[in-house]
Amino acid sequence: MIGIFGGTFDPVHYGHIKPALSVKDALHLEQLRFIPNRVPPHRETPWLDVDQRLALLKSALAEYEGVVIDERELEREGPSYMVDTLRSLKEDFPQQSFCLIIGMDAFMGINRWHRWRELFELCHIIVTQRPGFDESVIADKMDADDADFLQQKIARNISDLTLQPTGKILLQSVPQLDISSTMIRESLSRGEDISQWMPAAAYTQLRGLVNDN
Repeated sequence: MIGIFGGTFDPVHYGHIKPALSVKDALHLEQLRFIPNRVPPHRETPWLDVDQRLALLKSALAEYEGVVIDERELEREGPSYMVDTLRSLKEDFPQQSFCLIIGMDAFMGINRWHRWRELFELCHIIVTQRPGFDESVIADKMDADDADFLQQKIARNISDLTLQPTGKILLQSVPQLDISSTMIRESLSRGEDISQWMPAAAYTQLRGLVNDN
């Protein structure tokens, strides 16, 4: 099984990297593909440009085995819709199954994604969460039809993912780090040290970009 972890990575940090690696280890994924997007459909224009975000991602992930940077969304014009990316991956790896790794905040808004129900025809979805999350919250945050659709797909354990190639949701506890790209941008603007929030190579590169500007 291949793990898919998409994002703007503006910039990348341990809050992206460590939860995704935790899922890779827990599910014994053959590969973890980080997929930076070109035009995020649900966010404002990124702070860093495409080339800068990609360069930082390459620096940050170089030390990790079994991790690949997939540039297909950067090469595709228009909004970076995950359903299109998954269909493209299916064409490239027809014998593989996929799991899309997303955070709980993203999951709670998944019913606003482009053609979101089609995702379940293409992959499993792994939702990273803090230990002790109460899944009943899903029903409180969505309309009844969408919440029911999702709750019917929740897997009780990792082995449930092997029973079918797509269509399950696994709520996976991972280390949660109180880091965000917004925090990093704001800290940099104040001249604060953010070296502990990302791999050293990426930090050095980011400081160079900031100093050049």
